[in-house]
Amino acid sequence: MIKPKRLKAGDQIAAVTPSWGGPGALPWVYELGKRQIEDELALKVVDMPHTRRDPQWLYNNPKARAEDLMQAFTDSSIKAIFSTVGGDESIRILPFLDLNIIKNNPKIFLGFSDVTTIHMACYKAGLSSFYGPSVMVEFAENGGILSYTLESIKRTLFSREKKGEISASMSGWTAELPEWAPENRNQNRKLKAPMPWRILQGTGTVPGHLLGGCFEALEFLKGTEYWPTLDQWNGALLFVETYDAPSTVYCEHWLRNYASQGILQRIKGILFGRPGGSQHSDEDFERYDAAFLKITHEFGLADLPILSRMDFGHTDPKIILPYGINTKICCDNASIVIEENAVE
Repeated sequence: MIKPKRLKAGDQIAAVTPSWGGPGALPWVYELGKRQIEDELALKVVDMPHTRRDPQWLYNNPKARAEDLMQAFTDSSIKAIFSTVGGDESIRILPFLDLNIIKNNPKIFLGFSDVTTIHMACYKAGLSSFYGPSVMVEFAENGGILSYTLESIKRTLFSREKKGEISASMSGWTAELPEWAPENRNQNRKLKAPMPWRILQGTGTVPGHLLGGCFEALEFLKGTEYWPTLDQWNGALLFVETYDAPSTVYCEHWLRNYASQGILQRIKGILFGRPGGSQHSDEDFERYDAAFLKITHEFGLADLPILSRMDFGHTDPKIILPYGINTKICCDNASIVIEENAVE
């Protein structure tokens, strides 16, 4: 994978809106996220021509959204690209992307959820991108970005050192999304007690390269030219998370499809982020864990390492996962080790 250059204080980054037009719908939330990025990371956030356009206009103009992304890659003054927010149809911009522009102008692309589709475009172009927070989600959340996430951003995007071992947040976690209202912006979200990551099966230390994203967004990509080839899945660590705590039956269906394609048989392990949404009782987590065990056992993969309840995706705080970067699952202590630098 091509690794982008690291960030440093004073760099200029572009905020792009490849999916839902959140900045136009809720401009004060977007501004809050921008200020948080500038204050905490000492970066300068700039809008692209259509970043703040009306949500309906953006929905009707996927080509314009793609043009913003391509302009951000080609503009030499832009050192990184942050997605403003997710949505559910960023796949519509893929026909208008030029993968050679991405390949020949490598820079950090950061985001999660629906922009899994953009990450897969970067992956197809050979560029390592970063699964992590967006401008309006976590950066702009009530009470500001959480320290665990902030540390992960600095270690991943600003440093050429290896990230090393990463384990669960010891300050707690939350799926709480209080209403985006001005009177709530200084109200800290309530954190639940720390939840250790859990090894569901597997032993020892297992290496692989990171590949995955949001389960629901990955469904859009199946059968398209942006879906990774079987060879690209060879030796991978599949990381997946869900948007809104879907029925575990859906997870079982998706995983059976991965096995039927031969993907589960080729990967080295699975990383599963805590589901988003409101279903977060102990029984809910047990049901998701059981779904992963059920399907892997159906296909004779009872030794495939699975690390569950991780801090990435649609709960906060979150770690940053760099696509294609060599990583190890450490089954003995339920952690991962990112074995190389993610930026140059």
